Amino acid sequence: MTWTGAGALFILVATYAGVAVGRIPGFRLDRAGIALLGGAAMIAIGAIGMEDAYRAINFDTITLLLGMMIVVAHLKVSGAFRALGGFAIEHAHAPFMLLVMVTLLTGVLSAFLVNDAICLVMAPIVVHVTRVIRRNPVPYLIATCTASNCGSVATITGNPQNMVIGALSGISYPAFTAALAPVALFGLVAVIVIVRIVYRGEFSRPAELSPEIYRGRMLPGQVLKATIVCVVLAFAFFAGVPVAKAALIAGAFLLVTRAIKPHRIYREIDGPLLFMFAGLFVVVAERTLLTPDMIAAAKNMGLDDVWRLSGFTAVLSNVMSNVPAVLALRPFIPGLENPHRAWLVVAMSSTLAGNFTLLGSVANLIVAEQARAAGKELSFAAFFKVGLPLTLLTLVFGTAWLALTS
Repeated sequence: MTWTGAGALFILVATYAGVAVGRIPGFRLDRAGIALLGGAAMIAIGAIGMEDAYRAINFDTITLLLGMMIVVAHLKVSGAFRALGGFAIEHAHAPFMLLVMVTLLTGVLSAFLVNDAICLVMAPIVVHVTRVIRRNPVPYLIATCTASNCGSVATITGNPQNMVIGALSGISYPAFTAALAPVALFGLVAVIVIVRIVYRGEFSRPAELSPEIYRGRMLPGQVLKATIVCVVLAFAFFAGVPVAKAALIAGAFLLVTRAIKPHRIYREIDGPLLFMFAGLFVVVAERTLLTPDMIAAAKNMGLDDVWRLSGFTAVLSNVMSNVPAVLALRPFIPGLENPHRAWLVVAMSSTLAGNFTLLGSVANLIVAEQARAAGKELSFAAFFKVGLPLTLLTLVFGTAWLALTS
């Protein structure tokens, strides 16, 4: 191995380790900074040139993510999410119905909008409602994050890793949804059943609930505008309009308003996530390590087998997080016997694996942090009691479904 190859290997391993842990001991770098540093280091040692680095960044993914962030930010700032959440939850008059409402609302919203953002909106609503009606918030908070992960499986716009896969694979929005929506639906039902069983004490006590939701200030005109834009956007996705193009136009159109100051929207955009994507695209694009022989050797790992690929992706996603795992698998998928099916398996497994532990996905951590800020604790053990059976059950169903239908 050349010195450049050795340096590239060190940078690759260090970057992925840093992203997995979330920091570098002794420094204040976060995941975005680590990914950018890794990409810059690859350029510095000559593992990849500047022009190749520019080409390595998949701007369709970045554009899609940015456009969806703006759409979600407008829905949040206008009060649309609070209004919808409040309306649904106020009509849940029993603990089990509250669980069903929280699960379905979170899952459906996460299917079309970025799941992490949905968790930011839903978690405070759930904490508020359970405090008002004096119920244990933990089952409903667990349902929020697990339903967010399960629901987001259904579409390319459901989560960041699906956006990456949509851009890399060329799979159309309708084809992606047709293949994975049944898996998402099964997952939402599984969330309700497993949370009901694990926390049966919460639901065995009969109670008539009348929650009063604090909805805050709502801008009716902006809510209507954002709703219309979202409906048109969904039609555009299913009509075959390039998703990045549609999302960017929708986001830009929503910025044209006299009621909401732009900086309120900009504050909601997750810039560090965009930086992390750009850095990781460069890190995994270097060519000194991933030779044609190494890529061809992936066939010896048996990744053509749906079950093996699903299990490998799930483990990798829990070791290094789902987006880095997807990018790590990127060079190997096109060489498999059925790349279309393989990409769907990776999308399904990398997302559902996020329900395994509290640290498995950003959505889980968002809900836990929102709960902690409100004085409620969502522990690792409490989550794992639901996460373990849910992950195994949904992964088995999802893998079997894709093995039979793809």
